[in-house]
Amino acid sequence: MGQNATSLLFDMRAPDFGTPARTLYPEALAMAEYADSIGIGSVHVMEHHASEDGYLPAPFVLGGGVAARTSRARVTLGAVILPLHDPVKIAEQIAVLDLMSGGRLEVIIGAGYVPSEFARFKVSLRDRARLLDQGIDIILRSLKGERFEADDREVFVRPLPIQRPEDILLGGGGVDASAKRAARFGIGLAPLHNGLIPLYEEECRKHGREPGKIHGSGLPFNIHLAENPDAVWPQVWPHFAHLAASYAKWQSEGGSDTPFTGMDNEDRLRNSGMFVVWTPEELLEKAPAIVATKAHLNFMPLIGGLSPKLGWEGLKLLGEKVMPRLKS
Repeated sequence: MGQNATSLLFDMRAPDFGTPARTLYPEALAMAEYADSIGIGSVHVMEHHASEDGYLPAPFVLGGGVAARTSRARVTLGAVILPLHDPVKIAEQIAVLDLMSGGRLEVIIGAGYVPSEFARFKVSLRDRARLLDQGIDIILRSLKGERFEADDREVFVRPLPIQRPEDILLGGGGVDASAKRAARFGIGLAPLHNGLIPLYEEECRKHGREPGKIHGSGLPFNIHLAENPDAVWPQVWPHFAHLAASYAKWQSEGGSDTPFTGMDNEDRLRNSGMFVVWTPEELLEKAPAIVATKAHLNFMPLIGGLSPKLGWEGLKLLGEKVMPRLKS
């Protein structure tokens, strides 16, 4: 299958009907450690703020915990909503976490899109493009070791990371401007849809450079493994539906098109292909076609506050019946 395109994802949502946060966090770290032992490609943690269900607001903190419990998997953060942060502080955190992980850090930078989230940080959504450009420039220059003036202050970051600053990716955007921005800065791309990849590659070559890392997107968003999917589906679909409804609300608030509308209907959700429950054999059959689109095989064992027991059952099937055959 070429590069290891398997990813374990955590957003740490803990809705009232699900598992409480105090249980989810230690379970997530234990799952990350186990996933690392079976050869998972990356452990991916996310970022949003002031969500009623406790969506992870501090990816660098949890990323540090993941780095400490793993030794091989990439530690992926994203999308880090850059306009909500001081880019100098983000650069410092990138450097330290890259050193902590032995050069395994992967950061996906995002512009953000939720108006209420921006308002809580006293940042105007209208300023996000400017703040994104300014922030990426500061991060790249500072992590190259430069000492310079920006935003009416001296910028100087130490220590420096192991990896190249350009190894960060720009994610989240589903518009041409995202591909053009990533190419202009010479960084990678994690688009919302793969239609942006040819434009990104073309723009990179216009700037005289080869394309950077690409994280393609595709369905399913989450794969849950079970020996008997029909028996497990009734237990997991409310957690899938919670995630879909939450994203639909945010994306509608931001004026974005959303594929998640109406996914509170069980049949519609199951038929959408966004969230699936497959046997190990079904996954092995479908995996090559998914990876061929540059997408990852994504597993969210605690999705929507899912019971850790169910999460572990799926994860153990991944370790015992899937990963050995994927690697072979």
